[in-house]
Amino acid sequence: MRDLRNHPVRRRSTAIFALILGGTMAATLGALPAQAVVPAATTASTVAATGTAATAAAPAKLTNLAHLDWLQADVPLLPGVDGHTTYRQAEEPTARAPWVYADRNSDGTFRRVGGGPITDAAKGWYAQGAFDADDISRAAVVYLRDWAQNGTASSKLSAYELLRSLTYLQTTSGPNAGGVVLWQQSDGTMNPSAIPVELPDPSDSAESFWLARTVWALGEGYAGFAATDPAFASFLRDRMDLSLSALQRQSLSKYGTTAQANGVTVPAWLIVGSASATSEAVLGLSAYVKAAPGDQAAATALSRYAEGIAGLASGGIGQWPFGALLPEANSPTFWHAWGGMEPAALSRAATVLGRQDLQKTAATDAAQFTAQLLASGGPDNGWTPTPADTTQIAYGVDSRLEGLLSVADATGASGLTQLAAAQAAWYFGANPASVPVYDPATGVCVDGIGADTTVNRNCGAESVIHTELSMLALDAHPAVAAQATALSRTTATDGLTVVEAENGALTGSATVVTPPSAWTGSANWSGGKYVTAKAGDTITLTLRAGHALASILPIADLGSGGSGTTVWTATAGRITLPIGTTVNAAAEAQGIAPTTVHLKPQTLPVPVLPAVRTVTARVGGPVSLDAVLVQPAVSHLGLAGASTGLDVYVNGTKLPTLTKLAGTGPVTVTRYDKTGHQVGSPAKLGGHAVVVVEAGGFTTVVPR
Repeated sequence: MRDLRNHPVRRRSTAIFALILGGTMAATLGALPAQAVVPAATTASTVAATGTAATAAAPAKLTNLAHLDWLQADVPLLPGVDGHTTYRQAEEPTARAPWVYADRNSDGTFRRVGGGPITDAAKGWYAQGAFDADDISRAAVVYLRDWAQNGTASSKLSAYELLRSLTYLQTTSGPNAGGVVLWQQSDGTMNPSAIPVELPDPSDSAESFWLARTVWALGEGYAGFAATDPAFASFLRDRMDLSLSALQRQSLSKYGTTAQANGVTVPAWLIVGSASATSEAVLGLSAYVKAAPGDQAAATALSRYAEGIAGLASGGIGQWPFGALLPEANSPTFWHAWGGMEPAALSRAATVLGRQDLQKTAATDAAQFTAQLLASGGPDNGWTPTPADTTQIAYGVDSRLEGLLSVADATGASGLTQLAAAQAAWYFGANPASVPVYDPATGVCVDGIGADTTVNRNCGAESVIHTELSMLALDAHPAVAAQATALSRTTATDGLTVVEAENGALTGSATVVTPPSAWTGSANWSGGKYVTAKAGDTITLTLRAGHALASILPIADLGSGGSGTTVWTATAGRITLPIGTTVNAAAEAQGIAPTTVHLKPQTLPVPVLPAVRTVTARVGGPVSLDAVLVQPAVSHLGLAGASTGLDVYVNGTKLPTLTKLAGTGPVTVTRYDKTGHQVGSPAKLGGHAVVVVEAGGFTTVVPR
């Protein structure tokens, strides 16, 4: 299995992604973000087209579709292909689609690039293709939202052409009716079996991420065109019915059933077993059901899929993953930022359906988990369960931003707009690389920031799509946009940290083990190593000097050969105190999980004081100990700009907690509860004051 912590940065490779997820998630291939974190080399796999960065001053409006416009190309809608037709194909024999990648040249221009190596230079064919349904569908959503929000006539036309292109890729007859072909060459030829092999193969032979995204585009497309072009809207409605028919044969037919994944009961009716895929379909279904309230089949599908997403809510205050909606049903110890539209989708579905239970679940993810995530460094590509892949991309940033704003709009939780500003500031310099990664004057973004803070200056379709979705959301929330654009650097991230077991002092038979791969199939051995120990052995770990009051979350493999318990103590000087006990194994069914290894963090009941320098595990039976997570009682995110700042203090406990402010005053301090709602009135204080952070909530501090 491929190690998420150390996996090489690459173009979209769903064969590699199969290795990452394994097991029942093999069918999600194609979900892998089309990003790289190392600039791609100039190769023959380019086209003779470039774009040049504009030099005009940045406009007041952040949304700029110029680069996404440039990625678009005419696509022939080939006639006579069995099972593939689209709206007015005979009258309008071409449509539009975005090239999947845009590599940056040394002079700042870009060249459009397809997926994989060129396989036929004369035809311009790639091993994958020039265009894919994933990006066509999401680009359509960008233009639909811009048209709705800004009345842009050209965006209406672009949305129309992209939807025609997308529906051409949808299979209309035969056993695969409703499925969607993923890849297409620039001459219009479809490539249902790309190289490397992607599942399902052929790509329209079963439900997929790209079918889910097709539902997203069809739903928002129907809502957009229902009033202005009823004939086209009717066509889109027919294609939505076709999509739902395919889903009814597959995931929706399992509604109400569950499965086991390392002992955790999970819903069995998510699209390809993924809340990430399902959430993007739910975004489309929410828009569609709102515009077509009489469509009971669609409303039922929306309700059932939303319930499935909510079924992956996990953890809570002080308990990993801190109230997050997990993305994959087959792994209870794997969270990733990319594809993380679950809170946004759940919130929008809750609004349409009038389901406050769903809204509450979305709010927990937004207010509790996302606050902890931001204070721990931001939307990393993978927590497995430790932050293993700290690459950050626009797909993950946009997912967090849209979730925060959706819940804030639906519930009036004003604190979530503060978190949204903190997250959106990523685009304008408050990121691990400390540089702006979006230019409003040109619409150019980046393909990501690597774990080593290297910035990939390429700007492909997925990156610009999600960047512009973020900009549209910010333009719709001008106060958030003003705050986000004023924050240009990160001054502090004091959240979760990891102490590796293999770096501890070992006694008895305790031994460091280096497995062939850190990736277990659903999680990572943190640092690529772990410690095996037996009854009577001890493992003593040294905590970071100067740590605050914190909870300790040991991570052991609960599924493979352990037994008994481990007793934990904390030592400060000559004083040693017990802080809790963890189990070394759990009676649990592997079920759909790809491995018996289950690296579950367990929270010790007694927090450690700042004076504690070491914690010791006294082993009472065989155990494989990976690491411990250290969660401050109050985590801290600090952001600053030329003339302003924003500090966020996040309470990871179930009790109101005091904390001392990091900066100098005077400041305005506002408290928010665990749902993001304001508590009391803002207070004007001097610097270095001691403030209260609500239980499970957060407190913001801004200069005054």
